[in-house]
Amino acid sequence: MNTVIIDSTDDYKGMLRNLSFTLSLYSGQMCTTPQDIFISKDGIETDQGHKSFDDVATDIATAVSKFLSDPERAAMVLGAIQAQVTAERIDNSKTLGTVLRASETLTHPHFPNARVRSPLLMSIDAAQQDTYMQELFGPISFVVKTDNTAHSIALATQAVKQHGAITLGCYASNDSVLEQIEEAALDGGVALSCNLTGGVFVNQSAAFSDFHATGCNPAANACLSDLAYVANRFRVVQSRRHAK
Repeated sequence: MNTVIIDSTDDYKGMLRNLSFTLSLYSGQMCTTPQDIFISKDGIETDQGHKSFDDVATDIATAVSKFLSDPERAAMVLGAIQAQVTAERIDNSKTLGTVLRASETLTHPHFPNARVRSPLLMSIDAAQQDTYMQELFGPISFVVKTDNTAHSIALATQAVKQHGAITLGCYASNDSVLEQIEEAALDGGVALSCNLTGGVFVNQSAAFSDFHATGCNPAANACLSDLAYVANRFRVVQSRRHAK
C-alpha cells in the first residue's frame, strides 16, 4: 500500500503539481501509485505560510482538477480503466470518506468507447483504519488526518509492514524529519522519494537503478535486480532526494 507523508514543504505549488500528476497517471492503476496521503491535523508549514489540513486536502483536489482540465492532456495521462470491476470499485468507494474530488467519466478524444475515469479523492480520519488500510486498486486515494507527523510516519510504516508497498513519498523541509522518515522506510523496506516537485515522480521508483521493489515487504517480496547471486539475505532500499 503506497503512501505519502506530508510534514512541510519549501515549494507548495511544486508539491501540488507533482502530486496531481502522480495521482492521475494511468488512472492510478500503477503498482507505484500512492493511495494514502498522511497529513497532521494541525496542518503544514510551507513557503506560502501555514496551511491547515483542510487547506492542503482541498488544494490537492483542486490541483488534480486543474491538471486534468485540458481534455486532450487528461486522456493521454489517464488512459483507460482496464477492468469493469475497477470502475465499479470507484463508484462503490465514494461513501468511504468525505469526498474532496468526485471521479468523473471522461470521453477519450481518439477512442470514444474507452472507459476513462478521473481520480476519486477523499479525506478521512486516521482512526478509520479499516477503510484506508485496505487496498482499493484504481484512481482512489485518501487524505488521512493524523495527530502529528510522528503519527503519520507510524501509520505509513504500519501500512508497509502489514500490507506491503513499493513506494513511499514524503515532503519535509526539516532534515531531522527526513531522517526519521528514511529510518521508517528502511524499517519497512520500501523505496523512498523525498520532496519531489519537478519532472520526477514517486511512480518512477527505479528512475536511477534497476531496483524495482525491495524484496523486504509483502507487496515487494522480490525485485527485478538484487544481490541474491551473492547471498539472498542482502536487500537494497533506495532513498532519493534533491542534491544540494
